Amino acid sequence: AGHIVGVTQLSSYLGDRVTCILVILLFQDSAFPNLEGALLSSPSPLVLPTVAWQASNAVIGQLQDQLDTSPLYMDPEMLSQLRLNASSPALLVFRLPYSTGANLMTVKEVLSGNDEVIGQVMNIMKSQSVPYTAVYTAVRPSRVSHSAPIHRSIWSGLSGTDLFLNSSPQEGGGGCIMLWAENLTVSVLRGGRWERHDLTSLTFGEGVTPRLQGSLCNQSHSSLVLNYENILGHRSFKLVFAMSQRHYKVSARRWFTLDAVEIEYDGQKATFNGSRNVYAPAEYSYRCQSVTNFRYPLLVPRTSKDPANQWRVSFTDFQIQGFNVAGGEFSYASDCAGFFSPGIWMGLLTSLLMLMVLTYGLHMIMQLHTMDRFDDPKGPAISVPQTD
Repeated sequence: AGHIVGVTQLSSYLGDRVTCILVILLFQDSAFPNLEGALLSSPSPLVLPTVAWQASNAVIGQLQDQLDTSPLYMDPEMLSQLRLNASSPALLVFRLPYSTGANLMTVKEVLSGNDEVIGQVMNIMKSQSVPYTAVYTAVRPSRVSHSAPIHRSIWSGLSGTDLFLNSSPQEGGGGCIMLWAENLTVSVLRGGRWERHDLTSLTFGEGVTPRLQGSLCNQSHSSLVLNYENILGHRSFKLVFAMSQRHYKVSARRWFTLDAVEIEYDGQKATFNGSRNVYAPAEYSYRCQSVTNFRYPLLVPRTSKDPANQWRVSFTDFQIQGFNVAGGEFSYASDCAGFFSPGIWMGLLTSLLMLMVLTYGLHMIMQLHTMDRFDDPKGPAISVPQTD
């Protein structure tokens, strides 16, 4: 009673309990207690009454590292069509919805529906007769007391333009996310024309204190949420940078990626995927002169039908670090610029073309031969008779 399980202790619990190579993870935005049936039927249940939300939020990353596989986000219909192999590791993730409305009956109906989803998943797994470990957890508490220092987010004017997100005391007290950009703009397509809005002064302006509600950071995931108002006609407007880090066996080191840049506006969401282009070693920061989704794009819409196709984002002289921030300064920057610049490529291609011309000329000269027979000037001349 009174003990809160932290990240390290939860990691040790998972290491001891996850003995199967198939893991099912069910999580939702808020917890509910209707799991007694599943717990009673389990041969070895483990109940942790109080877990720090930073620890529960890191469960996916810990299971990824332990199983060395990527998560598959599923629903019961997809699971019923999937044939699981007991010899192949798998991490199946089910996102359970939660209602935040004021109607109590609506919340009760959603929770009852979640119980049914859990029951369907358990029945499907029993029918396939594959050993598995099931983990149920909430992502974060549904209500947070403002007096409790669960998460504290502030801005600090480092060098006048650096964005610095402080973590809570449970995370170690230091800053956990840093962002810097010389220019930050967003544009939306309306009536065949692009409407542009500059967010630089609202984000990095002198004396400006933007709101960071919803931001979080832990050992495996970081999320920076910039909250604005009345942007391009939208009363509520958010710019979200979602990052994660994990260990890759090929390189034998941890890397962090900018998984997504999201624009949330009046209940809608546009998502740009950046994990393929924006990445760096976990102990480094990432820097690039231009990060956009249109001209030389490093950010791409998640799908062809995603609302992100109607949006443009542009960051000039962009630098971000979501992990291992120390001393309020960026770590060594991993730059997006390749080793060969456009000028170097032009010089190499020009030199190659000249080398080819020189080689062809030498080849033609080497093919020339001296004549071995000549006309005898003392002999009879050639006579061609004239004909009508």
